[in-house]
Amino acid sequence: MTILDLPPKEASIWPVTLGVLSWVFWSNLTILFNKWVIESTEFRYPIILTTWHLIFATLATQVLARTTTLLDGRKKIRMDGRTYLRMIVPIGILYSGSLVCSNIVYLYLNVSFIQMLKACGPIITLLTSWTWHVTRPSLSSFLNILLIAFSVGLAVAGEVQFSWTGVLFQLASLIFDANRLVMIQILVSADDGAAPKMKMDPLVTLYYSAPVCAVTNFLIAFYTELRAFGGWGVVRETGLGVLLANAAVGFMLNVSIFVLIGKTSGLTMTLVSVPKNILLIVCSVVIWGTEISVLQMVGYGIALVGLFYYSLGWEVIRGKWDAGYVRLVGGSEKSGEKGVEGMEDHQDV
Repeated sequence: MTILDLPPKEASIWPVTLGVLSWVFWSNLTILFNKWVIESTEFRYPIILTTWHLIFATLATQVLARTTTLLDGRKKIRMDGRTYLRMIVPIGILYSGSLVCSNIVYLYLNVSFIQMLKACGPIITLLTSWTWHVTRPSLSSFLNILLIAFSVGLAVAGEVQFSWTGVLFQLASLIFDANRLVMIQILVSADDGAAPKMKMDPLVTLYYSAPVCAVTNFLIAFYTELRAFGGWGVVRETGLGVLLANAAVGFMLNVSIFVLIGKTSGLTMTLVSVPKNILLIVCSVVIWGTEISVLQMVGYGIALVGLFYYSLGWEVIRGKWDAGYVRLVGGSEKSGEKGVEGMEDHQDV
């Protein structure tokens, strides 16, 4: 929740504020918890851990679908076998690849550096959308990409605990996720009768994709980690309660995203993600004593500015600022309306 995204005076800000705080809490807790489990316990099997998360998510969404109204959105979707194979299975496989790589990277890199590398996400997504001809290349987007790439390069150059293996796994995770997002966009916008138009919230998406991801992860784990896995001995030493709590935290993150989207917009999530990531880096420094160089801080700071501009656009930033200023100090209705018009022009950015 920011000054730039204030609700009308007659509306209560508490539901939105609690939704934002919930998302920030569960998101950062999930990342820190996963890092701690993989690095500080006997459960050093990231692929098996991800498989367990997805099995838990599959069971939890099935229970919620039968006992609550949170997944009623699935009733509006026509999901037959052909659609499932064309839409859910490929997206589920890409999602599985993203999750596997993003968990493996905890074995090689610290949380702070991982967050800095994630600044490349919008770059990879944009390049992927250009490759798939979903969006048209533009000079302004290209220049913004160069700025973000340069700033992330500074962060990489200043990293003390550098690992090429970890960097490659993180980049692979971002590539998998970028292709997943672009594929969702293509399928949702399809208008040729090959795939029905669909709009699924995060919980419904998880309801359909978690089983596919769980099977895919199990097959990967079978040929990689399962033979070295100590079975119930590792589970006992780690603690069954710890593993249950870890999976529950990951699932609560998906619930918090669902709740937040229902109370606010993607614009607010973009704004809040900046301080959220900074808080996560601070937590990494406090908990693990992670070393962050001045060069990294400068590079990441420039990357945040570039991401902010990339996500919102100058007109939206100026419109939001003007609207917030009018709300705080007062001003003409015309100024406020001008700010709102600036926002509406970029709602789909």
